[in-house]
Amino acid sequence: MEGLSRRAKRFTIVATILGTTIVFVDSTVVNVALPSIQNELGGGLAAQQWIVDAYLLTLGSLILVGGSLGDIYGDVRIFTIGVASFGAASALCAAAPDTTALIVCRGLQGVAGALLTPASLAILTSTFSGVERGSAIGTWTAWSGISMVTGPLLGGWLIGVWSWRAIFLINVPVAVATLVLTMREVPRVARGRQGVRVDYPGAALCASGLGLLVLGFIEEPQRGWSDPLVVGAIVLGAALLVGFVLFEARAAQPMLPLRLFSRRNFSVTNLETFAVYGGLAAWSFLLSLFLQQVAGWSPLQAGVATVPVTIVMFLLSRLAGRWSMRVGPRWFMAAGPVLAGVAALALARLPTDPDYATDLLPALVPFAVGLSLTVAPLTTTVLSEAGPSDAGIASGVNNAVARVAGLMAIAVMGVVAAGGSANLTASGYRDAMTLTAALLFAGGAIGAAGIRNPRP
Repeated sequence: MEGLSRRAKRFTIVATILGTTIVFVDSTVVNVALPSIQNELGGGLAAQQWIVDAYLLTLGSLILVGGSLGDIYGDVRIFTIGVASFGAASALCAAAPDTTALIVCRGLQGVAGALLTPASLAILTSTFSGVERGSAIGTWTAWSGISMVTGPLLGGWLIGVWSWRAIFLINVPVAVATLVLTMREVPRVARGRQGVRVDYPGAALCASGLGLLVLGFIEEPQRGWSDPLVVGAIVLGAALLVGFVLFEARAAQPMLPLRLFSRRNFSVTNLETFAVYGGLAAWSFLLSLFLQQVAGWSPLQAGVATVPVTIVMFLLSRLAGRWSMRVGPRWFMAAGPVLAGVAALALARLPTDPDYATDLLPALVPFAVGLSLTVAPLTTTVLSEAGPSDAGIASGVNNAVARVAGLMAIAVMGVVAAGGSANLTASGYRDAMTLTAALLFAGGAIGAAGIRNPRP
């Protein structure tokens, strides 16, 4: 946007990063708190999966609806409502008296995140143009990735100094600071789109289909594949998702614009996103539980263990994004997931009493390098393939794919990880982490075979 001061632009970036940081941190911070939550509120592996997946379900299925609401009511207004709602839902999570209440409040957190995340990107798209827009979105993307892998460290520290409830309470002052900054410094940007309607039928089909699939996979370890609830939920969920795609193909204003998928790199990148982000979500979920429930580490130890991933991503993400713009993203999007997959295979072989220096660290560093090589080029490819006019919706689609990938990966991994038990077992962890590596390998293969470097 022309005429804005550097101060206004700088604070706009800060506000959008602060707001979305709590969303992305909360997608992983809870992983390290799950054993502590179980100790206080009860519940087995199924409850732990729902605490994670209730958030990802509402976030992933409604994030594109949030984008439509921004178009109708204004991005800054929806961003503000989303931030305030996220702070309130986080306070409710901290006060949850039982597992059921916590799961419901986590779902409310996801709804709030679905409002503020696309609005934050739309604000950046409207505020910046040209090279400035690319730099702003790149900065936002780098911090979102760092937020996800920082979550376990932050959670471990907060649980160590107080309790698991602190991981939700910390969101409240961050939300208040974001609201103050937004109201004082962020310019009100009119999107200028008339006649926009919210795709409520599409949202209902998507959320219902995903919810039923997750229900079926999470309940399978306890009920078995012969149970009518398990089979019925999975079959009906799949049917509703097929109906969702068919409905979106005919809708006048779909929440999922299928026309974008006619572009090769856009389609391939989102397919790779599903594999890579599914692997990343499963990796964080499984490793946090293994280190605490099998290896006997404290929440702080489990959180600190992943610090190298944060450091490497911070140092390499921007460089990887810049290099991929020069030579093309294909090599990065092929080699990065494969390297991360090799590291996940090494993590699958962890002994039940691992030594950090010899067992864990040698696997974490290449995992972090592989992730760094992948994330920034992947996001840049989605945005550049869509073009400036579709940058907001393209990023929204990619974010939705990433969250849904995590949702489904954690639901399915629970079937493998439980091994017939109500809790994570050592053998179940090994099998599930091996499957996680397979997801990452699949992501690399998709990138190698499908991505086309742009012509010079």
